[in-house]
Amino acid sequence: MLKRGIIAALLAAAAVWAPVQAGPTMDAVRARGVLNCGIHTGVAGFSLPDSRGNWQGFDVELCRGLAVAIFNDASKVRFVPLSSSTRFTALTAGEIDVLFRTSTQTMLRDITLGLRHTTTYFYDGHGFMVRANAGVTRARELNGATICVLQGTTNEQVTADYFRSINVPFRPVVFERTDQAAAALQAGRCDSFGSDASQLAAVRSTMQNPSEWTVLTERFSKEPYAGYIRRGDDDWFDLIRWYTTAIIEAEEQGITQANAEQQRATSTNPNTRRLLGVTPELGQALRLDAAWAYNVIRAIGNYGELYERTMGETTSVALPRGPNNLWTNGGLLYALPMR
Repeated sequence: MLKRGIIAALLAAAAVWAPVQAGPTMDAVRARGVLNCGIHTGVAGFSLPDSRGNWQGFDVELCRGLAVAIFNDASKVRFVPLSSSTRFTALTAGEIDVLFRTSTQTMLRDITLGLRHTTTYFYDGHGFMVRANAGVTRARELNGATICVLQGTTNEQVTADYFRSINVPFRPVVFERTDQAAAALQAGRCDSFGSDASQLAAVRSTMQNPSEWTVLTERFSKEPYAGYIRRGDDDWFDLIRWYTTAIIEAEEQGITQANAEQQRATSTNPNTRRLLGVTPELGQALRLDAAWAYNVIRAIGNYGELYERTMGETTSVALPRGPNNLWTNGGLLYALPMR
């Protein structure tokens, strides 16, 4: 009886540590040899091509980091720029494997589109941008104003809901792309642009004279961004969820691009050793190399480094971290335990 009990215990332990079988998306990505990642068609700070045509920004880096987690190669990613109105249909149709594109998590999107959002990586809220000399300090002063909005976004609905709730008329002008709305705003076709505050700051940074524009301080919604995937692939969901969590956890632990190698070699902290793959259980659970998170941090840095490099106060976007600070610094970012 004792021997039988020992054998049963060993079998149970083996089952726990057996390699996780990859789901259909992971299998397809590995067979293809490249990750297809959906991004914005162009908004500073999140995804915008530089002068040489290379995509740059927070969401772009999330795509590259995911390629590192899978292949240990940041170049094995194909960027697919998508408009607000086509992003979810492209994901549903299998044109992309994951969507990192300033996409708010909402109940109906999560339930009715055949998709699933993963982990919040950016907290935002709806705002309005106006000319600095317009004499407007509050959104309710935009009585009868013409307001640019983007088709297929939560901002389109939030704008309409807000003005309806205060019984103030406005005239929406709907555009497919951010650059179209920005051009209309500069040309005087719109009195204001209603969108997420981060994107308004990004648009302002690309204006001919950014100082001529101001983003009103009021916020009218909660806009938490997450990566989106297709429903029904739990293994892929797990990877995107814990990959996103890992770069937040790295900042919480003080692990950076510069010190990750030393931390991996010398740290006695069990959490650090797990995250950096000194002990292999996290990689085994996701069917990845034990050093997957270490490789990611070496490639793109931790969350704070990524933020400051792409949209922090030293960049043209110059967006304070605010709610995107760690919870220990008064923000909302909180990594779930990686153990």
